[in-house]
Amino acid sequence: MLALIKHLPRDSALQRELHGEAAEWSITDHLLAATVDHLAVSNWMFQCVNASEDGDQPDPPQPVPRPGSQDEDEDEETEGPDGRSPEAETPEVSPGQLARFFG
Repeated sequence: MLALIKHLPRDSALQRELHGEAAEWSITDHLLAATVDHLAVSNWMFQCVNASEDGDQPDPPQPVPRPGSQDEDEDEETEGPDGRSPEAETPEVSPGQLARFFG
């Protein structure tokens, strides 16, 4: 049974549960996101160098969101009206509760 679990495909439900969104990203997806980020930065640098002399510089580009990374802006926006994050409202699940659920 352990051999079957170890060799499950990356997009299996178990892999998604264990690794979250990161299980769905292949190396190709990571390389494509890095390529998009590098192109955006190079276009931004070109605009900065060739901007007019009045001092208006464009804002730097935002990187493509990757699984497991959290933006600083997201932290501020996730707080509710009472100042608590939505994660604080989610109760923790104990191993015993998981065992009872899965039988």
